Amino acid sequence: MINEDQDQGFASKKKKSPLDEENEKRRKKIVEGSLMKAEIRPGGGTATPVDGNQIIYHSTVRTLEGVVVESTRTECGGKGYPVRQILGKSKMILGLLEGISTMLKGEVAMFKMKPEMHYGEVDCPVTTSETFPKHDELHFEIELLDFSKVKVITDDLGVVKKVIDEGEGWESPREPYEVKACISAKASNGKLIDLKTQGEPFFFTFGKAEVPKGLEMGIGTMARGEKATIFVSNHYLTESSFMPDVVGFEDVQFDVELVHFIQVRDMLGDGRLIKRRIRDGKGEFPMDCPLQDSLLRVHYKGMLLDEQKTVFYNTRVDNGGQHVEFGSGEGLVPEGLEMCVRLMLPGEVALVTCPPDYAYDKFARPATVPEGAHVQWEIELLGFEMPKDWTGLSFNSIMEEADKIKSTGNRLFKEGKFELAKAKYEKLLREYNHVNPQDDEEGKIFANSRNSLHLNVAACYLKMGECKKSIEACDKVLEASPGHVKALYRRGMAYMSAGDFEEARSDFKKMITIDKSLEPDATAALKKLKQKEQEVEMKAKKQFKGLFDKKPGEIADAGTELGKDEKAENDENLKRDKDASHQDQEKEVEEEEDEDEEEAPQPQRGLFGRIWPVGSRVFSALGLQRCSIL
Repeated sequence: MINEDQDQGFASKKKKSPLDEENEKRRKKIVEGSLMKAEIRPGGGTATPVDGNQIIYHSTVRTLEGVVVESTRTECGGKGYPVRQILGKSKMILGLLEGISTMLKGEVAMFKMKPEMHYGEVDCPVTTSETFPKHDELHFEIELLDFSKVKVITDDLGVVKKVIDEGEGWESPREPYEVKACISAKASNGKLIDLKTQGEPFFFTFGKAEVPKGLEMGIGTMARGEKATIFVSNHYLTESSFMPDVVGFEDVQFDVELVHFIQVRDMLGDGRLIKRRIRDGKGEFPMDCPLQDSLLRVHYKGMLLDEQKTVFYNTRVDNGGQHVEFGSGEGLVPEGLEMCVRLMLPGEVALVTCPPDYAYDKFARPATVPEGAHVQWEIELLGFEMPKDWTGLSFNSIMEEADKIKSTGNRLFKEGKFELAKAKYEKLLREYNHVNPQDDEEGKIFANSRNSLHLNVAACYLKMGECKKSIEACDKVLEASPGHVKALYRRGMAYMSAGDFEEARSDFKKMITIDKSLEPDATAALKKLKQKEQEVEMKAKKQFKGLFDKKPGEIADAGTELGKDEKAENDENLKRDKDASHQDQEKEVEEEEDEDEEEAPQPQRGLFGRIWPVGSRVFSALGLQRCSIL
């Protein structure tokens, strides 16, 4: 625990801001007799303002003959509005910067100042009119109405908050949260301002300009249940439905009680997938949310966004009243639902509005949900279980847990959910950074498993069309095992898909040098590679055919003459490839999963199938990669 002396020591070591340093230099220039103070009326208490405190005071400036030259008071020609400043942060004349820090709350004092203590100071930060007697000695009558510790919201000190009662928790409203607050307002002279909901709680959506800008900025720093006074300068008083008339106010003081707010999250940032928290959960957000892959237990009700809010599924009715359990990251529920559940706390109830592409367009659609339908789910997160901690597990137990996760990834791959499958494999690879095999046998098993995962990641990237990343994943295997034939083959396929034909040729030829028995398979790959090169060359010739026979003004037409024929050929190739892909994909994954359990290719498969079960079928298509899970 830090004692008071230590705390003061730390404070003294805190780096001073440029403004603090400048004020310190100004104070050093004060000479004896340049600032005199006379107490007119004593204040209350023992505390005096310190730098960083907000000070509110009335000021009347007179010549030594008693002539008023400046005042905030109406009886002396002023507007009746007191001055509100932050001591040590606002631009102030040196005499007040030094003098007000000696006053008590409610005190009235007279300060006699030499010119260098007010507007006559060299490089004074406060300007005044040309007629002001800044080179004369003056009397400043100051009444310190109030001072308090505040939170500065804006750098220009235009929005400042004074906390009356602390709130609960750490969370504050932000766009597009829904807020309920009790708000009253008064001008700097203390006069109450008429508001839209005088005396009643006001409901508004944060970020929709439904309250003045400065007020919203202040509420954005408040916690649930907090009471505060928010001081807003006129340039932050924007018009709104809550306070339509903002003209004529120099400064407004808002007394705010933040009754409640509903957490609203725009999950995609485009307003299509919205999560609204309608009942708070237990714990701290986001530390107690199931952000990692977990076993989730939820109740949910699905509704169509029609006039009747038709319910198409309700776990409490259609599931015999039982909740559902599913593993996150496994693609077992629509993507939009899972994204939102990951940001829920146990016991929380949320209302989720979801577009079709994150609902049932890419998921098994219930019979009563029309194609392309927007839906709404009311979700209750009952609880969740975190993944098993591998700390303390034996090597064999760790490998068993890894196989379970890998099997889930393989299933997701076969279902065409390549992004989710990749996430499973990459998660395992991260966990493998903390696994330490104890002997050569364990080391061999571990290395084979890690290589298999890297190649599965490469397969996912190929399916996703990210050839460069697929190559990088294969490189990780080849760095550890330069003679890994499957990694060479897959990298060669990625190079071929990316159009790096020489690199692909090098990998396929290297397969022969490593294992002569694979020469027929490598030859088949090289033959297909040559076909791809010829196809590219022919397309280039077609595109530029007759280019240099045209007149200058006709060059732009050179590539369009055969456009229809080329498009028809491309469409035919694409159709053939798509049909082959559809027939092969499921069997391809199943066979590749079988290979996982074998040290070498099965001889009876023959040719290229010995190292790649579907190689012969792959190369019968247009030449696009056929990525298989190991």
